[in-house]
Amino acid sequence: MSLLDPIRPMGIYQTLYAFQDAAGVAMGEPGTLPMSQGFPRVQQLPGGPEFPNFSGRAAEQRMYPKAWGEPGLREAIAAYYAETYGAKLTADNVMVFAGGRPGLFALLMFLGRDVKIRIASTEYTPYWDMLRLLNRSHELVESSEANGFMPSNEKFIGSDSGKILALMSNPCNPTGQTRRGAALEELVKRANGDFGLLSDEAYEWFTEGEPVSALQYVDDINQSNLFVVGATTKNYQDPGLRIGWIVASEEAIDYLGAFSSFGMGGVSRPSQLEAIALLEPRRAAHARKTVNSFYREQRARWRESLAELGLELFTGEGGFYHWCKLPGGLSAEEFNTRLFQDKAAILPGVLCDMARGADDYVSPLDSFFRLSFGPLDPEQHETYVAALRRALH
Repeated sequence: MSLLDPIRPMGIYQTLYAFQDAAGVAMGEPGTLPMSQGFPRVQQLPGGPEFPNFSGRAAEQRMYPKAWGEPGLREAIAAYYAETYGAKLTADNVMVFAGGRPGLFALLMFLGRDVKIRIASTEYTPYWDMLRLLNRSHELVESSEANGFMPSNEKFIGSDSGKILALMSNPCNPTGQTRRGAALEELVKRANGDFGLLSDEAYEWFTEGEPVSALQYVDDINQSNLFVVGATTKNYQDPGLRIGWIVASEEAIDYLGAFSSFGMGGVSRPSQLEAIALLEPRRAAHARKTVNSFYREQRARWRESLAELGLELFTGEGGFYHWCKLPGGLSAEEFNTRLFQDKAAILPGVLCDMARGADDYVSPLDSFFRLSFGPLDPEQHETYVAALRRALH
């Protein structure tokens, strides 16, 4: 008998495990069509910068890492936002984690118990697991076909008294809807006193226009309740490093560093040192331009192909996903079962429904799915489209 409470993997892993059971091979292996997975191409993009290659480790690199992160990496992250968006930051506003999700989990874990979280009803799948496991009080803001999956700022801010944290991915995973300009600025300016904003910017560079960050609108982050999450995973095309960060007030970073001293012990030094090389200013600027251009072209190409297949699209301008609705009431789960026969898969929209959980719950996202073109080889585009076409008929 186990001494642990039962727990299920997050949504995307449920799909990956179901695929492996059906296809007899892990998604991502040669011969599979990984349209379900949320990672970018890890190969050098056409015209993009080369990746740093570390072949050995010096003795000092085997020392314990700093609880807050390597000073050089924290400085590089602060400098990136300062140079790119004019943000007034120092290394003391940055905390390094082993990826974006551990940072999100830590923030939600130490958030005051009197703070209510507001989150869109269609959002990044792990948020559901984090809120449930941490038993966090939260309120859903409708994000549906009716409002184009783009809730208004007013719905997040509300008019009631009490402490509120608006939690959102921007650009949104899975929908690609992106808050920018005056809409984003309003939320950032409101992020003080009893209102806060947690902006998960994993897909910062993947936009139709210029990339956007909430940090470009903050006047004094040390007087703000703004939390920005970033990582090398998507923008820098290096998910294997498992490097993420939180940018926030010095006070908040002090608290998170204290947690690291007993709850994490820091993050792999070799990974952090390689991340410093990824963030080298000229390289980062080159990568930002190349990633943005490459994926803008892929988004447009996939938009055209999916529309030709008869799928209704609700995709915004960001991310490397398309948010699709199946015709004729076909469920995404059934669609996936058909795709498994071609060693392909998508992410069913139900797994992005923050209201799911009850046995008798019927999700409004049953016929929606997220298609990821992030890792896909453009040279095999017609192969992916053909698999989707077979599954639709």
